Amino acid sequence: MVKLDETALPGVGMRYDFDGRFGKRVGVITHRDGRRELFVSRRDDPDACAETITLSDEEAAVVADLLGGSTVTRRLGQAMQDIEGLAMDWLPLSPASPFAGQAVGASRMRTRTGTSIVAVMRGGQAIPAPGPEYVLEAGDTVVVVGTPEGVRRAAELLDMGKAP
Repeated sequence: MVKLDETALPGVGMRYDFDGRFGKRVGVITHRDGRRELFVSRRDDPDACAETITLSDEEAAVVADLLGGSTVTRRLGQAMQDIEGLAMDWLPLSPASPFAGQAVGASRMRTRTGTSIVAVMRGGQAIPAPGPEYVLEAGDTVVVVGTPEGVRRAAELLDMGKAP
């Protein structure tokens, strides 16, 4: 029997993973905004991901159907209610983002999405509470907090330059 480990990721969601038969750790991170990431890591270092794949809701549903569904699906719905209304996510800033090379204030993140940029990760270092003059660079990871819908819109804003 496979032992499924569940780890709460405060403000992010839940991590579900297990030791695979062939020496790899396999899992899913469910974000509060509904996104799911599949990952594979080493058994001896579960935080060293070898590969991740982010799935849309439709893609996750197809994969779940292909795999036959499971009790994990029921657990996910329950886990997402831990902190109702609050979401946090780490959003990668691609070179194609209109905000690469721009100051944080240029994004008007809070006004446009209702989320706040609480930190920027750059080169393995955290820059907490960056001011509006802090210049974002391609490759940064922008940490945002807000509602699940606001976080989704923040991801779209950073990626395409517009929030729906």
